[in-house]
Amino acid sequence: MVSLNPVRILKNEAEEEKGEVARLSLYAGATAIGDFIKSTLGPKGMDKILVAHGRNSGDVQVTNDGATILKNIGVDNPAAKILVDMSRVQDDEVGDGTTSVTVLASELLKEADKLIEQRIHPQTIIAGWRQAANVAREALQNAAADNSADIERFREDLMNIARTTLSSKILSQHKELFAKLAVDAVLRLKGSGNLAAIQIIKKRGATLANSFLDNGFLLDKKPGIHQPQKIQNAKILIANTPMDTDKIKVFGSKVRVDSMAKIAKLETAEKEKMKDKVDKIIKHGCNVFINRQLIYNYPEQLFADAGIMAIEHADFDGIERLALVTGGEIVSTFDNPELVKLGNCDLIEEVMIGEDTLLRFSGVPLGEACTVVIRGATQQILDEAERSLHDALCVLTATVRESRIVYGGGCSEMIMAVAVMKSAAATPGKEAVAMEAFARALQLLPTIIADNAGYDSAQLVSEMRAAHNAGACTVGLDMEAGKVGCMKKLGITESWAVKRQVLLSAAEAAEMILRVDNILRAAPRKRVPDRGHC
Repeated sequence: MVSLNPVRILKNEAEEEKGEVARLSLYAGATAIGDFIKSTLGPKGMDKILVAHGRNSGDVQVTNDGATILKNIGVDNPAAKILVDMSRVQDDEVGDGTTSVTVLASELLKEADKLIEQRIHPQTIIAGWRQAANVAREALQNAAADNSADIERFREDLMNIARTTLSSKILSQHKELFAKLAVDAVLRLKGSGNLAAIQIIKKRGATLANSFLDNGFLLDKKPGIHQPQKIQNAKILIANTPMDTDKIKVFGSKVRVDSMAKIAKLETAEKEKMKDKVDKIIKHGCNVFINRQLIYNYPEQLFADAGIMAIEHADFDGIERLALVTGGEIVSTFDNPELVKLGNCDLIEEVMIGEDTLLRFSGVPLGEACTVVIRGATQQILDEAERSLHDALCVLTATVRESRIVYGGGCSEMIMAVAVMKSAAATPGKEAVAMEAFARALQLLPTIIADNAGYDSAQLVSEMRAAHNAGACTVGLDMEAGKVGCMKKLGITESWAVKRQVLLSAAEAAEMILRVDNILRAAPRKRVPDRGHC
């Protein structure tokens, strides 16, 4: 008699999900992520509180930044992980649109699920989506405007983009101030796009309205005791070297002494070793020494005697940026002064911000370097303000590189949706059904924006669609008045590069998930107990 037991190939602990089960598992994960994050979309979106566990237990973040939320929530579903990775790439690539891209991918998968229930094959859906994505991208490109030839109009475009980006953030109440800060900072870069030259310092106290842009580099440190507090024509040696009293390091050995005099001799030898190091540093001809590590009392005293300003424990991000803006190099050995490039600036002086004293480096060689000082009541407000400002800076930098702009308020999505619908009407075959699904997913973005504000989304979106079909291609959602309006007149502008990235990333991620018909979970690796040596 033949046994009909199935042959098992995978290990016992390995899991496999096939066909319909795998598809439902993936769609459930993607839908859950989309539903979780879509309430943060738009100028009236809500925030999330993220509470940390483990090492940083008790830390609280209040944010509506899609990438930050998704990065901090733990997900186990493969589709959810793909969407999390996609939002991270969107954040790294253009800095904004992280919520939009996740929600669009999630809505595409919801539409695909309905089509599969109608017995339409995933490959047919993918073929339709690809056609739809090409039509949508072309429509977006045709709707884009480029005012980079006119400096005044381009600056106004940048201001509008900054206002639009900040309107959905915590900084919306002060968007005029922060839009101006962001645009001034980005225009100082002169098209280089080097965001490392823009430093953001957060100082608790006062309010967000007291934030300002400082045309110089600020370092949140103080000079050593009895050292110069102000230096003109600074020659700066930037180092990453231990400046504690050099211990005699002979591994695996012990030093025994039979009198206090011999201990004093050892201490003297250590001091001499440190004095030699300080002498080597002084021979570089610097009048400012900035070290990544601590500077102990004895070397600090030697620097004070030599009239050199010594700054210890400059944070690593600060010291990297300082080397960039002053034109110096970070060194760790001091035997060849002729090979070391010193940084320089016109003036180093102390400034007060709130109750804190900081050092300002003025007249640095990298003229575009500047510092944005953010003030606020709590650390959570400061952190969210920094994230919001960083998004605005990234979008503005992307716009300076790729100067085309499109209109916001759901206008761009409706332009693409209408173009895809028209193309679907002229397309024979089942692909047309997939194209219509793609258009519906695009229309859901303005629907969610209106829903999050508590408005009648069905009414507003139908009015928008009718206006776009009649040729009014600048009509979008006016979230302040709760009605449709002309985005051009309202100045609601977005970067073309951001919108294009949202469209392409969401379509690619949704297509990747739709292709899957099997999920394999590998068996966990077994830890072999260490039996020790016999």
